[in-house]
Amino acid sequence: MNAPLDTTLPREREQLILERLRREGKVVAADLAQEFRVSEDSIRRDLRDLAAQGLCRRVYGGALLAVNIPPLGERHGERAELKRELARTAIGLVGRGQILFIDAGSTNTALAKMLPENHDLTVVTNAPDVALAVLGRPGFDVIVLGGKLDPAIGGAIGSRTVRQAQDIRADLCFPGVCAIDPERGLWTYDEEETVFKQAIIEASGETVAIATPDKLVASATHHTVPITGIAHLVVAADTDAAVVERYRAAGVTVHR
Repeated sequence: MNAPLDTTLPREREQLILERLRREGKVVAADLAQEFRVSEDSIRRDLRDLAAQGLCRRVYGGALLAVNIPPLGERHGERAELKRELARTAIGLVGRGQILFIDAGSTNTALAKMLPENHDLTVVTNAPDVALAVLGRPGFDVIVLGGKLDPAIGGAIGSRTVRQAQDIRADLCFPGVCAIDPERGLWTYDEEETVFKQAIIEASGETVAIATPDKLVASATHHTVPITGIAHLVVAADTDAAVVERYRAAGVTVHR
């Protein structure tokens, strides 16, 4: 963003705020007020206007870039080849005889489809798509966590699902990734989904986050787990080296 301006018209200021949102995924009202030399009330009005246009989502202290999450079936077709490549890399972390928590999500469905057969793997999941991807294949035991299915998430969430997850101990956990950053870690959009992800991460020996490029710059509303809770991060081969180094500096093993 340009140097602080005190003569910017509201419409111009909104455009600059929107550019910041698209670049960084979030804005803080107090910081914007200082940069533009206007009151926080003025910034809050700008954010209300942007939210009314569907361009951002207001949160306490600022705003997040509005994210339109398509249905799971539609997400399966998005960047399908990239998701298969990421899944192929992530499979290298799976050992014989392990118990795997695999959360709902299109990338995790791709992972489940590519898991090797005859490896005596147990897949524990809240997602019908994940269960069906391994059901009946040789060398798999499948445990489906019950509860109310959320059609947008593509899996069960809620207190019943969480209680069942807490009764299992797994070797590896693959949470669905909504957003991740090297400073704070994993983020989620839905509060109940957040609680479920926290439960399966807590019940697992190590956590593997598989992130398409958009997840590395996204922002979500609910903090799920600090970056120290992520052991491995699987990213695209062309991910910016500076971004990779920030995760490695935070203690995460990055696989490209």
